[in-house]
Formats: sequence, C-alpha cells, structure tokens
Amino acid sequence: MTPRETSPRIWRVLGDKKGDNSQVEVIAEALEQTRGWTSDLRHLEMLPEYVKGKPRVAPTLHHIDRARSDALEPPWPDLILTRGRRPSNVALWIKEQSGGSTRIVLLGKPAGWLSHYMSQFDLIITSSETLPPPFANVMQIDLPLMQIGADRLATGRAEWQGRLDALPRPLVVFLIGGPTSPYVYNSEAETRLRTRIAQVLARGGTPYLVGSRRTPPGFLDRLQAGFPDTLRVFDWARPEGENPYTGLLALGDRFIVTGDSISMQVEVARLGKPLEILPLPFGWLGRLDDARRRLAAWMFQPARDDHTFETARLAMARGLYHLRLMQQTRHFPRFHQILIDRGLASWASDAEADTAPDQPIPTASADDVTRILARIDPLLRGV
Repeated sequence: MTPRETSPRIWRVLGDKKGDNSQVEVIAEALEQTRGWTSDLRHLEMLPEYVKGKPRVAPTLHHIDRARSDALEPPWPDLILTRGRRPSNVALWIKEQSGGSTRIVLLGKPAGWLSHYMSQFDLIITSSETLPPPFANVMQIDLPLMQIGADRLATGRAEWQGRLDALPRPLVVFLIGGPTSPYVYNSEAETRLRTRIAQVLARGGTPYLVGSRRTPPGFLDRLQAGFPDTLRVFDWARPEGENPYTGLLALGDRFIVTGDSISMQVEVARLGKPLEILPLPFGWLGRLDDARRRLAAWMFQPARDDHTFETARLAMARGLYHLRLMQQTRHFPRFHQILIDRGLASWASDAEADTAPDQPIPTASADDVTRILARIDPLLRGV
C-alpha cells in the first residue's frame, strides 16, 4: 500500500506507563514511515483509586480523570492503537461512540475475562510470554516491542556519565519489580537478592538498586540494610533526586532483573547488555498457579499445523475460555527460557556467565513489525 492522499485518522490512546507506551509508538512510527499515516496522542490520566486499582473490563470512562486527560470527542478515529486494561476500556468506549466503525489494535495480554468484548478488539498482538485464547483476531509475535530510543539513551548518558563514572566498576544494576502471581516478595526473595548484592561488593563493584512502582514498601530498605554506603539505591516510591534508569541502561556494565519484570528484561536484552534473571519464589498457592499457567501455555498456543488434533485442541481452548474454565494469562518461566535459549540472558545464580550477545538484538523485530502492519492494512480498507 502507498501513502494515501487522505490518511486514516489514527489515535494512540495511552496512559502513563512508559514501557507500554513505547510498544505502541513502535507501531505508530512504522505506520508513518511505511504508509505515511500519522497519528494523534490521546493521553489519559487515571483517577487516584485507579492508578493501581483495576477497573472492570468494559467500554467506560469512569476510571479516568477527564479534566486532566486529553479530550475525547468526535470526529472519532478510524483506528486506535492502545495497550493496557485502563486505556483499552477507553478504546472500547470510543468504538461504542463511533457506532462500531472505529477499529482497535490492542498490544499485550487482554485483561480479565473478555468473552463478551474479545471480538470488539479487531487485532490483539501478544508476545511469547502472554497466553491469550487462540482466536482469529489474536496474533503472536516473539519478543515485546519494548525499546529505549537512541535519543533517550544519549540523553541519559550525557546526564549521568559524570556521576556514574566515579563509581567503582563493574556497575551492576539491580532492576526490581514487585509481587505478581505466582511470585511473592518475601524473605527468600530478599535473601537471593542480598546474596547477589554481596557478591558484587566482594568483587569491588557497585550495586545500584532501582525499584519500580510495584516494589513493596520497605523492601529496598531491607535489601540495603547492613551493606556499606558504596551501594546505591533509587526508590521509585520515595524518589530523592532524578531517576537514574535511562542513565544506568546506557552506562551499566551488568544487569540483574527480577523474574516478574518482562519489560525491563527486554529493554536490557535489546541493548546487548549482560542480563541475569533473578528467579523469585512462589507464593503458598504459587505452584498450583504455575501448573495452571503451564496448561494454558499448551492449550492456548497458536496452531502448529493443520492436523485434526490441532483443530480439536483449538476448538477446546476456545470453548474452555468461553465457559470461563481457562483464562488468558502469562507464563513467566516460559519467557525466561526463551531469553536463555537465545543466549540473551542467564540465571542470576550463574553470575559469571557471559550473557551479552555479539550484537544488540534489533530494537523491534523487522519481521514482526512487517507482519503486524500486514494485519492492520485490511482493517482500514475502504476508510
């Protein structure tokens, strides 16, 4: 397709999660570069109770702060690019207002039970850690389209080089997420992290701990207790000074990322930096939950061939989903193993493993982006 004289109206409906937003930007930039189609941002601010709270899945605006969000008014878009439960609810609302003419492309795992709304998303793009039911509007790619742009990295390097270069090397960055089923952040998780921190200090390096919005209150305090002040910490919940994240990505020597944070693992891997995945303990029902996720991983995988058995498996998977007997989910160990098998990561216990690939992996797989655009094109025929 060549750029049209009159481009379709495209909105990027996004919240404040930079990792989520960057994936949508990859698609938007590719549409502009290859089709000549520009898009407009509709930024959303959540009401305080929904910054972390999860609204029910529905076409609704009840969870957003409309006074602080961009205006949502006609003319309605031909296409919406979005990601996440909260923005996707807004996308469903816009589609409803448009009389169903707006098309929605959702990146990432659909939230909650979507039996009623699954078909309202015209294309759902998921990467290999997510396990949606195998419907016709679901497309699976390899790695998430997360990336840190070259401009952001250059800015981070310029802003932080003077401060970070003065620290003893190697500079080992600990990127710490938060509890998410089946994982917990308990004393065992603390012990695993403190053991790795102690190893870095024993070798004369600098551990730099960076929390996230999901990191439990007080967890970083317990991690650093008793260690010398050569250890550095940035607590997202209690920020003191600037956030060093981008500077650390540009200048860090090695990265240790907790197993719950897919986004940070991918951002490090795409830079070609040595990456260790720190496995987390399961909660008291975690092993049962992990078994459920393993079953879903097998049931919900895309069709492998046109054999009768595969046809029956896909039909059963869709039926189990519609009956609410099996929900879409994520299986973290499956994704970790993909990174390890590709030589992009090692387990944190293998501290000496050289996990840096010869070259950084592409910021976004060209093949995946091409496939995505080929699925978007038919959605806009006749627009």
